[in-house]
Amino acid sequence: MGAARPRRGEIDSEGDGGERHGGRDGGNAGHNGDGSVTERAPAGGRGAQLARTGLRSGWTTGACATAATTAAYTALLTGAFPDPVRITLPKGQTPAFALAVEDLAPDGSTAGAGVVKDAGDDPDVTHGALVRSTVRRLPAGSGVRFVAGPGVGTVTRPGLPLEVGEPAINPVPRRMMREHLTEVAVVHGGGSRDREPDVEVTISVDHGEEIARSTWNPRLGILGGLSILGTTGVVVPYSCSAWIDSIRRGVDVALAAGRDHLAACTGSTSERTVVAEYGLPEDALLDMGDFAGAVLKYVRRHPAPRLTICGGFAKLSKLAVGHLDLHSARSAVDKGFLAELARRGGAGDELVTAVAGANTGLDALQRCRAANVPLGDLVAVEARDQALAVLRGAPVAVDVVCIDRAGTVVGRSAVRGPETALG
Repeated sequence: MGAARPRRGEIDSEGDGGERHGGRDGGNAGHNGDGSVTERAPAGGRGAQLARTGLRSGWTTGACATAATTAAYTALLTGAFPDPVRITLPKGQTPAFALAVEDLAPDGSTAGAGVVKDAGDDPDVTHGALVRSTVRRLPAGSGVRFVAGPGVGTVTRPGLPLEVGEPAINPVPRRMMREHLTEVAVVHGGGSRDREPDVEVTISVDHGEEIARSTWNPRLGILGGLSILGTTGVVVPYSCSAWIDSIRRGVDVALAAGRDHLAACTGSTSERTVVAEYGLPEDALLDMGDFAGAVLKYVRRHPAPRLTICGGFAKLSKLAVGHLDLHSARSAVDKGFLAELARRGGAGDELVTAVAGANTGLDALQRCRAANVPLGDLVAVEARDQALAVLRGAPVAVDVVCIDRAGTVVGRSAVRGPETALG
C-alpha cells in the first residue's frame, strides 16, 4: 500500500486482541429493538466512560457476518429468512439486524443473506459496507468450514492470530458463527448442541478489496480484501476530545471512590486480564485506548498510589519508545528498537536480524519466546520507565503488563515508584 495513511476500520495487528477496528470494540451496550444501541452507565469504569462521550455505538463486521450467517442458515433449513435476524453477542446483548439481501437457491443447496454495517458515530472505513454470507451444505462429518469470498482477505504471512492460507475471519467472529449455526440446527434441523452442523460459510464484503487498500491489511500480508473482526461485536466510537475527557472523568470517579490502585487498559481484553490478575473493581478501570499520554498527564495532576498499564505487547512497545498516542495511524512499532532490546536480552545476531524484519510485533515476540529471550518483560520495563518519566515525580507507583491477543500475559515489569525512578 506504499505510503498511504492507514484508515480506521480495519485490523490493527499491533493492538491487543483486535480491540481496535473502527472504534473500540466492547462496552456495555443494550439493544433498543430497532438496531440502535443504548449504553448502560454503571457508576464507574468502562461503560460509564463510554456513556460520557455522548457518541453512538455500532456493530463490528464480525457481528454483521454472524447475523447474515444466522439468517442464511435459517433459510437453508426452513425456506424462510428471519428479518430482522437477532443474534447474541459475547457480552449478552441481543441486537436485531435488518437484511439487505436474501437469496435462496431453487434447489435448496445454498442460501445467502447480507447486512449493511452500521458503525454508529465512529469514522470507520467499513461503515455502510454490505457484509454477505452464503451457507452451503457439506457431507456429514465435515463440520463448519469458512471461506473468504470476494472482498474478504486471506492471510499470507505469519504473526497474526490465524494460520497462513486461512480466510481473514478472526477467532471470535468464527466462534460466534459456529455457536449460532449450531443453535439454528438445534431449533430448525434437529441438530445437537454437542456437534456443529456440516456447512461451508463464505463471507464476502462488497467492494472490500478496494476498501482494504486504505488499511494496513496489504502491509500485513492480508491480501484480497478486508478482515472480519470483533471481540465483543460492538464498535465503541472514537473521538479524541470526547475520549480524553472520559478518561479524566474516569480517574475522578475512581479517586472519589477511594481507589488506590487504578488500571489503564487498551481495551476489553486487557481489562479482563487486570481484573483476573488484581481483582480490581470496575470503577478502578480506565479505558485508555490509544491515549497513554492523556492518562499519564491527568494522573500526574491527580495522583493515585498505584497505576497498572495493561495492553497488547506491540501497542505497549510504542509506549516503550516514548510514543504517547498508540494508534496505528500515528505511531508504528519500531522493529529496530525491539531488535536492540532482544540483543540486550541475550539474542544472537540471527535472531536480532529476524526481529528487525518481523512482520508484526507479535511475530517478533514469538520468535524471541522460542529462543527464551524475555522480550515481553524488556518492553514492559521500558514502557514503565517511560510512563514514570511522563509522571515527573508524581507520587504514583507504576507497573506494566503486556498481553497477547488471547489475554495471556507475555511480559511484565516490577512495580516502581518515583523515588527509584528519579534517584
